[in-house]
Amino acid sequence: MRNKVTVVGAGNVGATTAQRLAERDYADVVLVDIVEGMPQGKALDLNQSGPVIGYEANMVGTNGYEETAGSDIVVITSGFPRQPGMSRDDLLAKNKEIVGGVAKEVAERSPDAIVIVVTNPLDAMCHVAFDVTQFPRQRVIGMAGILDSARFRTFLAWELGVSVRDVTGFVLGGHGDTMVPVVSYTNVAGIPIRQKIDDARLEEIVQRTRDGGAEVVKLLQKGSAFYAPSAAVAEMVDSIIYDQKRVLPCAALCQGEFGVDNLFVGVPVRLGKEGVEEIIDLDLDQDEQDQLQKSAAAVKELVDAMASL
Repeated sequence: MRNKVTVVGAGNVGATTAQRLAERDYADVVLVDIVEGMPQGKALDLNQSGPVIGYEANMVGTNGYEETAGSDIVVITSGFPRQPGMSRDDLLAKNKEIVGGVAKEVAERSPDAIVIVVTNPLDAMCHVAFDVTQFPRQRVIGMAGILDSARFRTFLAWELGVSVRDVTGFVLGGHGDTMVPVVSYTNVAGIPIRQKIDDARLEEIVQRTRDGGAEVVKLLQKGSAFYAPSAAVAEMVDSIIYDQKRVLPCAALCQGEFGVDNLFVGVPVRLGKEGVEEIIDLDLDQDEQDQLQKSAAAVKELVDAMASL
């Protein structure tokens, strides 16, 4: 029996995620959106790509949740982007309502699913999904660290003129201005990055990583990134479906790890068929540990603000 993955939200991120998953050919995909006709049309288009690309995945587009029942994985991408003049609290309130509604449907129809949250503000929305579904913490995960790490690795590879495959590095903390690219664990083919790039230039690359999403938004003028975010989601789904046990930076509910308690923040996790099988502890240097605590505090501020709405 084929695996079943539901993607909620048929915008750019959701539809591109559905395409990437269909092309992997290991699961049937259900694409959900409230806009009538849009998920159905995109699903039909993706089904008609199968004979050309060579996949057998069945795509279903729907405006409801009946077809999602029994999903192994549910990816939540639905939500409002921040509009001009919209306050942070406005965005929190709107997306809390949307993600909460989706999470309720997921819990009822797919009680054994693993939920991957993509909607922003990411860390706060993980709390919404966790609270509403009441799933174990290992089955609610946020996608952010893989995307931020991919940006970091890309910029480093460009700087050194090497293959991105030879750059190892990751980003921890909240998905926002306070994210923490972990320079002390970053290397090129095993060579510590500080031996190849001086500290001043490294700091510029770290800052560009923090501004990575905003840079894409500014260039596009309308909309935001979706190719790299969807690729990051697909890497997470791969690790779960195939039980690869990849060590990947994901938003997970920390309960004392890294000195963070009862808060979703980006940390290295071993990701397998049960979801988060372990949070991998690291011996960060003091500056990185301080930055991670600052990032966690920023996430807590968002979560507290959302609780009062």
